[in-house]
Amino acid sequence: MADRSAPDDSPETEPTTTVVTEQTVVVGPELKKKAFIDRVVDRCGGKKRDVKPAVEAALEVLGEAIANGEELNLPPLGKVKINRQKEVANAHVYVCKLRRPKTMTAALADSPLAEDGEEG
Repeated sequence: MADRSAPDDSPETEPTTTVVTEQTVVVGPELKKKAFIDRVVDRCGGKKRDVKPAVEAALEVLGEAIANGEELNLPPLGKVKINRQKEVANAHVYVCKLRRPKTMTAALADSPLAEDGEEG
């Protein structure tokens, strides 16, 4: 029989602390293509039949640029840089970093597309 007065040599189990360095982002509602096109139509005042092909072409160009690994610099959206990518069963997964200016007015003022005297 073991002596119960002797100190226990087994290591004590301490609770494990996990440190998370990434900030949790709460994702809002999803913006689908139809609603996106409707917003562009409202913003520019054009007709949907004229705006839809332009938006779809722009989305296609953006998708191709990302697939080619290009860094996007598109004020007032911001800079998009691919951090990681991998292939899964039926898709390519791109983890991107988007850097946006704190004020979109500053980005619009620096835009080469802005007309003289035009501000955001």
